[in-house]
Amino acid sequence: MVSEGDTAPTFTATYRGSDHETFDLADHLGDGPVVLAFFPGAFTPPCSNEMVALQEHHDDFAAAGATLFGVSADSSFSLGAFADEYGLEFDLVSDMAGDAIEAYGLSMDIPELGLHGIANRAVFVLDDDGAVTYAWEADDPTNEPDYEELLAAVEDA
Repeated sequence: MVSEGDTAPTFTATYRGSDHETFDLADHLGDGPVVLAFFPGAFTPPCSNEMVALQEHHDDFAAAGATLFGVSADSSFSLGAFADEYGLEFDLVSDMAGDAIEAYGLSMDIPELGLHGIANRAVFVLDDDGAVTYAWEADDPTNEPDYEELLAAVEDA
């Protein structure tokens, strides 16, 4: 897994709801902290809870100058429906190819559910230069991050 002090791997993927609009992490560095919240799968209870909790803190992240992105292996269209269902105002990024998930060392399988190459739940805060200033990975993918600790890390970035 990528750790605090590492240079965050940059990656390209697709924005929710679009097969045409490319997300490039490098385009978002230098404009304040970037929060990458990797999650296993849209519409699952723990992931829905996490994304709703992040939405509830969205204004706090924005006040700290941060940009928040949710990242999963779900299709862009699934992520679009997920964002609409839960009123998510931050962007979700579809990493169906698993490039970001692999680069961050988060790939996992849940064979009993037929899931392979999905992201373990993890959150990273990146500074303007792309250095990782905060890294958290779940011991169990049903665990959620400490949102107050995450917000403090964003404010310190």
